[in-house]
Amino acid sequence: MQQTMSGLFQTPGERWKAVTERDRSADGAFVFAVRTTGVYCRPGCSSRAPRRENVSFFARWEEAEGAGFRACKRCAPNSAEPNAALALVQRACRRIESAEHPLRLSELAGEAGLSPFHFQRLFKRQVGVTPRAYGDAARRRRFQDGLLSGDGSVTDAIYAAGFGSGTRAYDTAPATLGMLPSAYRAGGRGERITFGMVHTPLGYLAVAKTLRGVCALELGDDAERVRAAIAARFPRAELSEDEHALRAELAAAGAYVERPAEGLSLPLDVRGTAFQQRVWSALTQVPAGSTIAYSELARQVGNPRATRAVASACAANPVALAIPCHRAVRSDGAPGEYRWGAERKRTLLRGERK
Repeated sequence: MQQTMSGLFQTPGERWKAVTERDRSADGAFVFAVRTTGVYCRPGCSSRAPRRENVSFFARWEEAEGAGFRACKRCAPNSAEPNAALALVQRACRRIESAEHPLRLSELAGEAGLSPFHFQRLFKRQVGVTPRAYGDAARRRRFQDGLLSGDGSVTDAIYAAGFGSGTRAYDTAPATLGMLPSAYRAGGRGERITFGMVHTPLGYLAVAKTLRGVCALELGDDAERVRAAIAARFPRAELSEDEHALRAELAAAGAYVERPAEGLSLPLDVRGTAFQQRVWSALTQVPAGSTIAYSELARQVGNPRATRAVASACAANPVALAIPCHRAVRSDGAPGEYRWGAERKRTLLRGERK
């Protein structure tokens, strides 16, 4: 069954334009049927262009067949294969991730068989960011992996990641790494992280803190697994478990679990991409007792079609409760997924509404 892309290609004018341009980015959003041939096609089908007065549009291929049309053999619009537009973007992502240097938009668009304008629109709709931003994030990940691998120098990691200069890598280090590259390369060696744990109605709750603020809030049913999750963030950091040193933070987090309607405010030291930071910042503006749909959250961060990317940013939230990603719900009001368990999400939402 084809996937439906919401937001675009919803009007007859938009759909007809996509058909006349053979816009493959519209594949999966709808199908069009031609009365004179009795056939329905994908928008990007390479068959001869029909006359407008003979064309009808359907949101799903099943609707076209229900109206008596048969599938085009050339573009196979009823195929169970993955959405063509999604497949194009997935190939582009792999290409960006493996590239040794930043790729030009025109180069990526040419490989996809689309104009730069259409390719960028398609990519941003599917991924939530532009190809350039995705490439920047890929370089940052390679940089992180290169530093942690221990092979070569920091300079080697900079150029192996695809940064054209050390200046650019160091400029992004505070937001990406939370510390200088040399410290990150040591797996956090020299970074002092103190953590403590308390048992709550939601299970074990661990709070970890650097000198700058709380860097992790983890929830779990097993104390050892929660400890392991904290330790895995910086495997060679100077970790110490000291509940006394974190008594204020643990008390605040524990009180929030007991009385979530009162909210939770802690100094934070969280690291993420620019897009993740925008999503997390928007979440902190959602009042206790309220919820926000992922689609509305995407609109608030300036990218209304990036619902999936917003959901991924919520899942990447490192500080449960302090950044209230549990307040992000599906458009139908259902709670949806939660990194620390759907039942915990429902419990938090019920508690905040009391």
